[in-house]
Amino acid sequence: MSLWEYANPVKFLRLSEKVLPTLWVASIACVCTGLVWGFFFTPDDFRQGSTVKIIYIHVPSALMAINAWFMMLIASLIWLVRRHHVSALAAKGAAPVGMIMTVIALVTGAIWGQPMWGTWWAWDPRLTSFLILFLFYLGYMALWAAIEDPDSAADLTSVLCLVGSVFAVLSRYAVNFWNQGLHQGTSIPVATGERTVSDVFFVPLMIAMVGFGLLFVTLVLYRTGTEIRLRRARALMAREGQS
Repeated sequence: MSLWEYANPVKFLRLSEKVLPTLWVASIACVCTGLVWGFFFTPDDFRQGSTVKIIYIHVPSALMAINAWFMMLIASLIWLVRRHHVSALAAKGAAPVGMIMTVIALVTGAIWGQPMWGTWWAWDPRLTSFLILFLFYLGYMALWAAIEDPDSAADLTSVLCLVGSVFAVLSRYAVNFWNQGLHQGTSIPVATGERTVSDVFFVPLMIAMVGFGLLFVTLVLYRTGTEIRLRRARALMAREGQS
């Protein structure tokens, strides 16, 4: 079976309806396990105290905020090249989820930063690029809402997604590009495999990250299915209006 078969809306809906119940259970179980374990069954850090426990929300939400935009980028490229409507609707469905993740990351980062840095906000390279990414999310959703023709909206939002990907990359790697800034480096560098997080914090953090990832996939599948049904409903209403 080819992955492109699921560009067919009927097959996509059939698959999503089959896997969504399992995904809901798995995502909620992982998120709850990671957060409860992290908040109530890990010790305070010797420097940061109990403030360190924000890591279980801040890191997974920041990771998903960036990866959500990359997922939208891939879906947008598929739309531009192959004109599969499901991919465009998947990108549209992922945008509000990514935007909420960005808000959570910004808010928890401010709460974490105030006792650590002595300020709620600093024009740090990563923080600034993350704020710009949030504005791109808002612009992306506003552009979808402002254009009536869905294909034209998909074209323009796909181009916007390409531009916004620059800030998604900066949000992920800003601390590597610039040495200045208050934000710490990545706790779990993928390239080297080294990490600065103790095992007692690392295990529940990984469970929370998996949970947030599963939750993102679940919400995107759910919202994409909703967008497909809405498009069908509009097409039927337009057809009835012409008859």
